[in-house]
Amino acid sequence: MDYKKIFREAIEDLHKEGRYRYFAQLRRKCGQFPKADYYDGKGNVKEVTVWCSNDYLGMAQHPEVLKAMHEAIDDVGAGAGGTRNIAGTSWYHVQLEKELADLHNKEAALLFNSGYMANQATLSTLARLLPGLITFSDQLNHASMIEGIRHGRGDKVIFKHNDLADLEEKLKAVPIDRPKVIAFESVYSMDGDIAPIAEICDLAEKYGAMTYIDEVHAVGMYGPRGGGVAERDGVMDRIDIIEGTLAKAYGIMGGYIAADADICDAIRSYASGFIFTTSLSPVLAAGAWASVRYLKTSSRERELQQKHAALLREKLLARNLPVIVTPSHIVPVMVGDAVRCKQLTDALMDRFDIYVQPINYPTVPRGTERIRLTPGPMHGPEEIDAMVEALDTLWDELALPRRETREAAE
Repeated sequence: MDYKKIFREAIEDLHKEGRYRYFAQLRRKCGQFPKADYYDGKGNVKEVTVWCSNDYLGMAQHPEVLKAMHEAIDDVGAGAGGTRNIAGTSWYHVQLEKELADLHNKEAALLFNSGYMANQATLSTLARLLPGLITFSDQLNHASMIEGIRHGRGDKVIFKHNDLADLEEKLKAVPIDRPKVIAFESVYSMDGDIAPIAEICDLAEKYGAMTYIDEVHAVGMYGPRGGGVAERDGVMDRIDIIEGTLAKAYGIMGGYIAADADICDAIRSYASGFIFTTSLSPVLAAGAWASVRYLKTSSRERELQQKHAALLREKLLARNLPVIVTPSHIVPVMVGDAVRCKQLTDALMDRFDIYVQPINYPTVPRGTERIRLTPGPMHGPEEIDAMVEALDTLWDELALPRRETREAAE
């Protein structure tokens, strides 16, 4: 068996399809976000503007966050020393979990090393704790949710994306006394649309289902204290388990769930993804704690981000560029071809000093390749105008379809 050949051919297939993923080497400039130095691998370095970061509010470089992390490393050192069961649970982890529980008005919270791990571990453990559980999963749920449901080995039913009628039809087909959970996201990151949370909660109550919401692209971004879309819509109390991340709007690393104390304790006690993993560094927990605290009281960053997202969307639409119009902070622009999507992002970097990553399969279906722009509070009018001009120029050069042409074809 020529193992090396198999791996080489697998990589060659990605190159042929135009969806091989290159990592751009960037060195972010503290205090100057969204600016970064780009290293091209040939000894050349230049300053670029980052347009696809999930550090939505620039909190990774916020003075309050940096101060808290410096203090923590001087206080307890760098690492956690092991799992929380073996090495002990850090004071910083406890304080962060209390802060997150308060953020979502829940009894407790449980910290994981990533949002992916929080979804995978929690959803798989629910299936083990609730014999006969059937999980109703939105068609566009994140890979971590899909993996968690699959790993739990329980029954699952996929409902059409944000389709309440389809969800109800599928709920009706299951005995009312059978354990159920509806798993969905608030903000879907590739299309930027938002779930009808209240209506899903109505169906959950009608058919005796628990609710599990992934708010990773919404925590810090929506609601008066950054509690997510569920807080903004006044329905946090109707959600059984809220899952979030500390790696996007909060700018650090880690994931969590917030729920009743018994739920968090059960997941803590049974989820192998939690039990057997060295816990997050206390330094990261300290930074996340500071970020969550800060965004509970400051809405300036959220307001600026929404303002800049609206301005960018308006200017792109004025040039008839194929923006997916969404109610969220995410601005997707459709390309529809993996090869040309890569050509577009290469040209943005090479000629306009703009870093955007192409989004292709399996993140999105084939034929829906796109760029995903994430304007932040530091992307001002100058950066927005530069992005719009660059895209307008390259759209003509690459003969990409404009908005009206694409809509007519669809």
